[in-house]
Amino acid sequence: MTVNKLILHSHAKLNLYLKIVGKRKDGYHSLQTIFERIDLADTVIIRPSLTRRISLSCNKSSLPRGRANLAFQSAKLLQKACAVSKGADIELIKRIPVGAGLGGGSSNAAAVLLGLNKLWKLGLSLDKLLVFGRKIGSDVAFFLYNCSFALGEGRGDRIKPFHLQGVRPLWQILVVPRIEVRTPRVYREWDAARQKKKSLWLTISQSNVNIISSALRKGDLTRLGQGLFNSLERITLGLYPQVGVVKKRLSDLGLKSILMSGSGPAVFSVVSSKKKAVSLSRLLTREHPHWQIFATRTV
Repeated sequence: MTVNKLILHSHAKLNLYLKIVGKRKDGYHSLQTIFERIDLADTVIIRPSLTRRISLSCNKSSLPRGRANLAFQSAKLLQKACAVSKGADIELIKRIPVGAGLGGGSSNAAAVLLGLNKLWKLGLSLDKLLVFGRKIGSDVAFFLYNCSFALGEGRGDRIKPFHLQGVRPLWQILVVPRIEVRTPRVYREWDAARQKKKSLWLTISQSNVNIISSALRKGDLTRLGQGLFNSLERITLGLYPQVGVVKKRLSDLGLKSILMSGSGPAVFSVVSSKKKAVSLSRLLTREHPHWQIFATRTV
């Protein structure tokens, strides 16, 4: 049967925990992170092409269409590596804020790998797709797994899904100020601060993976909040004060479990219910129409 098009959901992620362990010989950083997949998602539509051409269109004019786009890269990589004589037309409908620490580009790349594996009838295993995903970016591997929570190690690309049967989804209020955070700059500043050894918080954290995994299993939001940690947060706060403004506003609202995702600028707070997440999102949208604000949940 001929497939006319595939429509895929490409979800965002949050980092509930992100600890930089050190610098690798290949220039990347070793880290330990806990991913959460959330319902904020882009739509990826893939149509077969009559030629070998890979084309990419998007509803966001600012997004690159060629090799600078991870979705395009993944299609070209798969086509070349598997000697595919067919092409594809890829359409991205973006809802995940770009460059926000939410993994939107990596998620798009994973969706394209999964979609083209089906469309081109390649029959590639997850292990093989992971090889391609790791060549594209560190976060791509997480999105290739069908899991809500996972531990990421190495560059964040060695994934161990959490099998949490019957665990209730988390609800969050998610705020993204409209600023551009340059991830390479954040990591360079982290390296410089670590070399100066001025602050122990760069390498030492009281929180750990076990606290968060246990809290998720028990539905203990207080304990979960105690485990939230991000090695990059103080660096990003120093470089981009707007992130601190968001954190302060959430704190002033009485929220406790507040953390920046990835290298920022997205900031989230775990809340007790959908009702609270929606109520807060409406309040903050009225107060700060220039912020991007979402009520999100685990999927």
